[in-house]
Amino acid sequence: MHYTIYADGGARGNPGPSGAGAVVRDECNSTVALVSKFLGHHTNNFAEYEAAILAFKALAKLVPEDKRIHTRVSVKLDSELVVKQLLGTYRVKHPTLQHQNARLKEQIALFGDVSFSHIPRIQNKDADLLANTAMDRGA
Repeated sequence: MHYTIYADGGARGNPGPSGAGAVVRDECNSTVALVSKFLGHHTNNFAEYEAAILAFKALAKLVPEDKRIHTRVSVKLDSELVVKQLLGTYRVKHPTLQHQNARLKEQIALFGDVSFSHIPRIQNKDADLLANTAMDRGA
């Protein structure tokens, strides 16, 4: 099975009120999970990581544990920084982001084949809307 996660996080003021949004789609491009959560006072990079973490947690609820190792997951983010940190191109220097990075890697380890790619913001509009909706709820 193959799933695609579109994840986005944002903060108004950076740091400021933040939210996470994600859409999980199956190989038929059907939406199987949505995430929209107000996160409190954080940076946009914290929120971007949190969106991916929450999306993986939602996916883990859908995929039986014995099937996860055979599941391919493509993660699409519009944060070039976070993608490059996950790919090892950039170091994760900030302690809070180091923690977020470690939390996300724990989720990644549950699945067989996980890839990350940077996409333009316009291709991530559904996740962006969910993140902004979360920030609106929390404001």
